[in-house]
Amino acid sequence: MMPEIFREIIATYQRHGWELRRVLLKPATRSDLGEQAAGLFDKAKLIDADIDALWFARPSHAGREAWELRLVAEQPYALFEAFEADETEADREEARIEMENKMREHRSPTGG
Repeated sequence: MMPEIFREIIATYQRHGWELRRVLLKPATRSDLGEQAAGLFDKAKLIDADIDALWFARPSHAGREAWELRLVAEQPYALFEAFEADETEADREEARIEMENKMREHRSPTGG
């Protein structure tokens, strides 16, 4: 079931011009996927995490770059950020970490 959810989400985003850049995986999920992970996630960076989520990116208007963090779950939930062309990679990474933390809060029993 899990590989199918990943495939569906990735296909949907790719139809809209998004590129899979990073994959956050819980150790159990990575273990369950095993060898399928390489074919499923292509050249996206795999990152050990306490949530299963996918980072997508695509060019945005005015030279900006849009990033979206999509939770891997049957109920769609995603967070979006558009970065200015002149933002440093350090600033972008800080914003992505904040988004991952918001996603974790959403998944916690006391969160959204």
